[in-house]
Amino acid sequence: MAKECSNSSCSKESCEGCPSKAGQGKPDFHIDLNADSSIKHVIGVVSGKGGVGKSMVTASLANQKAKEGYKVGILDADITGPSIPKMLGVHGQVVGTEEGMIPLEAENGIKVMSVNLLLDNEEDPVIWRGPVIAGVVKQFWNETVWGDVDYLFVDMPPGTGDVPLTVFQSLPVDGIVIVTSPQELVQMIVKKAYNMAEMMHVPVLGLIENFSYLKCPDCGKEIKLFGESHIEDVAAELTLPVFGKIPLDPAFAEKADEGKFYETENPYLQTAVRALSAMSRIM
Repeated sequence: MAKECSNSSCSKESCEGCPSKAGQGKPDFHIDLNADSSIKHVIGVVSGKGGVGKSMVTASLANQKAKEGYKVGILDADITGPSIPKMLGVHGQVVGTEEGMIPLEAENGIKVMSVNLLLDNEEDPVIWRGPVIAGVVKQFWNETVWGDVDYLFVDMPPGTGDVPLTVFQSLPVDGIVIVTSPQELVQMIVKKAYNMAEMMHVPVLGLIENFSYLKCPDCGKEIKLFGESHIEDVAAELTLPVFGKIPLDPAFAEKADEGKFYETENPYLQTAVRALSAMSRIM
């Protein structure tokens, strides 16, 4: 028997659509995956603020899993600031079929879907409001023919706005990785991203610190350009593992600029890669 509302301030009209009205529980906003696709794991890569190298981490994780022989895709949900196609040397426009849009592939086989692959000119700005952007993200999920994918990495825009909300509600996200940098201010920003995930019941897998230090090419000394790291303190407070500390490496930037980031190997993310492999064994 349905549980009656105990709130005396509710009217009949205001109760319509309330999940507790008919004992429905939490509403489900998940949308169906494209019928010609099968995706085993969906991993979100997020950051509370911009400029921390989130897309570089996304591409690095994708590269590592692809090198292990897994079928990998990247859904570029950073609609107004896409960088994944440029980094991986993926250019041109996707082709639409009756089954859906066909993602383009990087040289190492990583499938990519991004708004830059829909534009006539990849340098054209995307000037859309939130609801339109959220709709495009959903289309990248249910109107893209991903085929068989072991790991789909979702590169999200910074912050806790429309797109992260849409992804967390609409996609079956298995967990997220939060990318940060050493500044003390970032502790607060990390907690914002963590708290949003908690509120949305999305598991936080771990933290990755980028720009941790610059290694002197002459003497090998580690120079802390952005100050001392605080990631261990934040991780301890949130009871999360630290997946890696990535130095500022000019070689990464050079490969990204050349569109050959698929050639890079990021040895600083082995803990994260092992955690993702463990997830595959468990689920």
